[in-house]
Amino acid sequence: MLIIAAVLLVFIGFVHSILGERYILVRLFKRDNLPKLYGGDWFTKQVLRFAWHLTTLAWWGFAAILYVVSTQPKGSDSAILNIIASVFLVSGICSAYFSKGKHLSWIVFLSVAGFSYYASTSS
Repeated sequence: MLIIAAVLLVFIGFVHSILGERYILVRLFKRDNLPKLYGGDWFTKQVLRFAWHLTTLAWWGFAAILYVVSTQPKGSDSAILNIIASVFLVSGICSAYFSKGKHLSWIVFLSVAGFSYYASTSS
């Protein structure tokens, strides 16, 4: 179960970065009304791009945690799994609510939450 959750996170990270760069960031950066920080909009663009892709890195970090937890002997990992389940439960709910279900990441996030919670209670 945790390997499936980890693979889903790697997948959603790639999708998020590639599609976000192609369909959101590039179009956003063509606008001429971005805030001008430090004399221009370069810094604003870099911060937005960094923050966008940092989300992907965070998801890949969670994927690594899930992989490590899945390959270690059972024991004290249920607390970590419950934290991961909680983070992705909140992420899924927020994604579904704020996008009115249009941003399909909520499906992956809630799946990761479910797989993580199931693994924490099945030991």
